[in-house]
Amino acid sequence: MKRFLLVLLLVAACKPSSGDAAPPQQTLVFSGIPTASSITTQQTFLPIINMLRRETGVEIRVQEPTTYDALIDGMRDGSIDIGAFGPQSYVVARERGARITPISAQVKEKGVLPSYRGFGFTHADSGISSLADLRGRKVCYPDRVSTSGFLYPSAALLDIGIDPVRDTVRVFTSGHEATVLAVANKQCDAGFAFDEMVDRHLVERGQIQPGQLTKIWTSEPIPGAPLAVADDLPEPLRQRIVSALQTKATADYLRANGFCQGECPVGDATAWGYAKVDDSAYEPVRAVCKRVGWDSCTPNA
Repeated sequence: MKRFLLVLLLVAACKPSSGDAAPPQQTLVFSGIPTASSITTQQTFLPIINMLRRETGVEIRVQEPTTYDALIDGMRDGSIDIGAFGPQSYVVARERGARITPISAQVKEKGVLPSYRGFGFTHADSGISSLADLRGRKVCYPDRVSTSGFLYPSAALLDIGIDPVRDTVRVFTSGHEATVLAVANKQCDAGFAFDEMVDRHLVERGQIQPGQLTKIWTSEPIPGAPLAVADDLPEPLRQRIVSALQTKATADYLRANGFCQGECPVGDATAWGYAKVDDSAYEPVRAVCKRVGWDSCTPNA
């Protein structure tokens, strides 16, 4: 990050003559949490990334995520500049010392608040009809820092006297898509994932069939998944990124300006776009963290 700032300042101060070598091209790094193995972060966020390239004049490299911790640690150590977080992974990143600010969060429709829900589900012939039936069962979760896939389900299970650590056989799949497929293929008795992955994405891709899964639980609304930007980027560049992500990261703008066509879903939740948020939007997530125990909510890397 310091090297980026130094070179950027030197480039701004020294306009090369016709005989000078061209200044080295600068690159920002964009990454996100892993939600699906069949669709890459590059594909999911390409309209937004191309829009940012035009707005900033800077090349943006996509770093495909491997784990939630990879994004958290990359933004903490400065190797990632823009991150597509889940709500809990954003909170964890801040707790671990990442100097980042949430800029905007996913909204499913124009004019609505940024939010989504988590689903609990089982395969149709499991005999499971409620959370109470999960005691002793093999349960798939996307990741230990997944908001809809582990944090909120953990709070719901604890509320009815089931400890997800001691009373279920936990399987972490490293992604929402993998969790849904594991339950559909009867590798787990039940699982938890974000709403669109259960209801829409895998059905539309033909990876699961309608009616193959049965929902047994729906979470309360969860604050929308944020895009966060590193605080130590050069301020003029950072402000261009912030402005773009708060005003132009929508299906309407991206479609009208040739960055996508048709439905133009933005992000991994089939969102209409992103709306401005700040850190206070994630206080409900911190409240759930307190319910399940802060150490459980923000596990060490």
